[in-house]
Amino acid sequence: MVPSIHGTIMAEYFALAFDSTALRMSCDVEGIPIQSPRPTMSKTSAVSNPKPRLSKTVVLIGLMGAGKTSVGRRLAEMLGVEFVDADSEIEEAAGCTIADFFERFGEEEFRRGEERVIARLLKNPPCVLATGGGAYMSGDTRAVISGHGLSLWLKADLDVLYERVARRSGRPLLETDDPRSTLEDIMKVRYPVYAGADLTLQSYRGPIEKTVEQAYQTIIDYIAETDGAAQ
Repeated sequence: MVPSIHGTIMAEYFALAFDSTALRMSCDVEGIPIQSPRPTMSKTSAVSNPKPRLSKTVVLIGLMGAGKTSVGRRLAEMLGVEFVDADSEIEEAAGCTIADFFERFGEEEFRRGEERVIARLLKNPPCVLATGGGAYMSGDTRAVISGHGLSLWLKADLDVLYERVARRSGRPLLETDDPRSTLEDIMKVRYPVYAGADLTLQSYRGPIEKTVEQAYQTIIDYIAETDGAAQ
């Protein structure tokens, strides 16, 4: 059973932990160390070739196993910007893994914090931002992404997704008797919502470099199209 936690304490925690200007500190809430995030974000190495100018953060959405982190890191390098993983930012702020957070506080509390951290990250200079599979299901998060980002859905079929997620643990939503069926049920709910993303790219089996190149070209084409329409 998920331990209870006072709403006031939790609200104060999120206000501190997800505020980019918060000083680094720690305290204990029901035995969990809570720390504010470090002021720096993970960076990819820059390459020397000229890069297109991003006016908005590229926000990668999609189900677990779609390749948001793997593709995102390489895509950020090609675009010459930072790569940021929203889940990693949340874990650093909370001082525990997302799986542990789900177990102790439940999904509802996690989603509240997820909304805040994504909204904060979108105030930063343009980057490539990988989000958790459920992030785009929040109406508030979709609105802030629409206003401050460029959403790119990495779409994959069930077989590809399950093959990838089966390789690692730590997927709270798949801790069921039939994880493949659970994943399929999640797809049915989320895919119609993901379809509202600005851009969609099919993610297939095979070398990740192909998906990265396609993502890069999709963004380049979008920038050229929008810049041309603005002139």
